[in-house]
Amino acid sequence: MDASLTETYTAILREELIPAMGCTEPIAIALCAAKLRSLLGREPEQITAALSGNIIKNVKSVVVPNTDGRKGIRPAIAAGMVAGDPDAGLLVIASLPHERLPELDAFLEQTPVEVRCSGSPCKLDIDLTATAGAHHARVRIAGQHTNIIYLERDGEILRDEPLPQTAEERGADRSALNVEDILHYADETPLEAVAPLLERQIAYNSAIAREGLTGAWGAQIGRILLEDYGDDVKQRAKAYAAAGSDARMSGCEKPVVILSGSGNQGITACMPVVVYAEHIGATREQLHRALLVSDLITVHQKRGIGRLSAYCGAISAGVGAGAGICYLLGGGYEAVAHTVVNAVAILSGTICDGAKPSCAAKIAAAVDAGILGYRMYLHHREFCRGEGIVGSSVDATIANVGVLAQQGMRQTDATIMEIMQE
Repeated sequence: MDASLTETYTAILREELIPAMGCTEPIAIALCAAKLRSLLGREPEQITAALSGNIIKNVKSVVVPNTDGRKGIRPAIAAGMVAGDPDAGLLVIASLPHERLPELDAFLEQTPVEVRCSGSPCKLDIDLTATAGAHHARVRIAGQHTNIIYLERDGEILRDEPLPQTAEERGADRSALNVEDILHYADETPLEAVAPLLERQIAYNSAIAREGLTGAWGAQIGRILLEDYGDDVKQRAKAYAAAGSDARMSGCEKPVVILSGSGNQGITACMPVVVYAEHIGATREQLHRALLVSDLITVHQKRGIGRLSAYCGAISAGVGAGAGICYLLGGGYEAVAHTVVNAVAILSGTICDGAKPSCAAKIAAAVDAGILGYRMYLHHREFCRGEGIVGSSVDATIANVGVLAQQGMRQTDATIMEIMQE
């Protein structure tokens, strides 16, 4: 494999596999608020939050971690303002102590926070402005959850970058991703550069999955799967992925390693592969290389879909997990390609109606589709070109999914947000 392509793929993983505590959209709001507080340099008297529709959709119904069950936009702003670490990225409120929670309530009682939908063409867009007497400051994050494009204090513009057209404008070139080269990379790349990233992904996401299975989090989808459907490897794979989301969506104070900007996707791409690896007694190297397949095929799909969309991102991660399991069990290019195409054909079009406890159930369905796609291949069954969105190749099919998500589901996204506001 070409050395420059190898480095590109490694760089993608470094950019994608980062830790976050809590659902990434409210955490991005908290990060923006912490930056705003630091820039203003004093307690704000008033805050205006101009947010894209997809940010509003994904913040509305999830618990902000370390806030004792508080949900939504205003608690996320308050947490970042009162106790956020502006230099901690998506761990911005990871160290918020519970004894400071009364300060959050006091802040929200004393400080008017106006929230409006900005109508921004960028689906990930957080624009916060604060005033205090004659002073004001503004911070804007867009495209990616930590990508600050605008800073202003008292009329002085400190940073002003154009609104990104895609999430991937910065960083490694994700257009270089294709299934064949992903498999070459998984087969050949020295693991020293990526093993720490993968070990952190395994450790963090396994811990929150175990928490979801033992604690009374969310709808307890993971526990239901094990209690009602048996304890075979397929059910465990689904259960551990779903349980991580159960805990995360309901405010669990454990970090996850995200993928494509999403903790749910990071968990879904990881945990089924980990469960299957444990089941067959795979070596650590085998697990690592299978995770490379799962993670990169997930990112490959999301490049066309976008970070936020009407298309449920868990589906992409479930497809990635199916591919990773296939690779772990000895599948080569043909097997992985058929697994991806089959899995994509099964569940593509599943809607994202915001981050919330039901994400866990969608994750279970996504992992099921990924595994079924692989089982179909083993039985010499496949969905063929021209059947729905299935294209002439695995990469063409993935491209079709991007078209479906970005063009075909544009009105779906608008309709979902209208329904959620009723």
